[in-house]
Amino acid sequence: MPCWIDTHCHLDAPEFDADRPAVAARAAAAGVQMQVLPAVMARHFEAVRALAHAHGLAYALGIHPLYVDRSDEADLEQLADALGRWRDDPRLVAVGEIGLDFFVPGLDAARQQRFYLAQLKLARAAGLPVILHVRRSADQLLAGLNRVPVAGGIAHAFNGSHVQAQRFVAQGWRLGFGGAMTHERALQIRRLAADLPDSALVLETDAPDIPPAWAYRTAAERAAGASSRNEPAELPRIAGTLAALRGWTLDDTARITTANALAALPRLAALLPDQRLRGASGVSGTG
Repeated sequence: MPCWIDTHCHLDAPEFDADRPAVAARAAAAGVQMQVLPAVMARHFEAVRALAHAHGLAYALGIHPLYVDRSDEADLEQLADALGRWRDDPRLVAVGEIGLDFFVPGLDAARQQRFYLAQLKLARAAGLPVILHVRRSADQLLAGLNRVPVAGGIAHAFNGSHVQAQRFVAQGWRLGFGGAMTHERALQIRRLAADLPDSALVLETDAPDIPPAWAYRTAAERAAGASSRNEPAELPRIAGTLAALRGWTLDDTARITTANALAALPRLAALLPDQRLRGASGVSGTG
């Protein structure tokens, strides 16, 4: 069975409160050997870390742009303190989820920028890569990275232009692809998944969010009680879409995306239970 890394899963989300151990067990049974759990608020840091340790997973610490209006300087200080206290924790693999969101109306753009740059500085000081939230903000994120260079990372759920994608790739970043890629109408995302260099691609679910096409429910269906919750166990089937778009086998897809995840988040290598995957390096294929 191919082995997979879910580079972005919010296992701490309340949608999983009723059956979290079963969700983790289903993922492992599906071959998802590792998940990266990014925090979104300072008050979640302890819980995300505890979950990673309880289930043998990895975690990242950061303040999400959708939550900066509920955060203040004390939260940035708490992030700096946590990165210092847990700097030797091998399960701490990145600073994230941080970034900018110019899609949701009513957010304070200047405040987002301030938190973004402050967290880039903390990541640079900690020597950790970054997991970026990118939504109608790729150019501004790249401008911030030019001001405050960091040790690379992953642009999560990437949906920018081909030119923007190339700018991230040129700086050594990997781009995350997940459930959105499985929707046939997501033409731009599918083009990017098909055309970018092999070395640029990592897989993610963003569970419980961004359900793949087979789990998606309309607003009317959700109002009627239907669930569209995403799970990390969906990753292998999502990977099948990437394989079809690239002309890869599933084994190719697992090998290439695993190598890319380890390159983006180097601390993951020591956490993988499969010794064969720890040495994954380089990529091959058609890109």
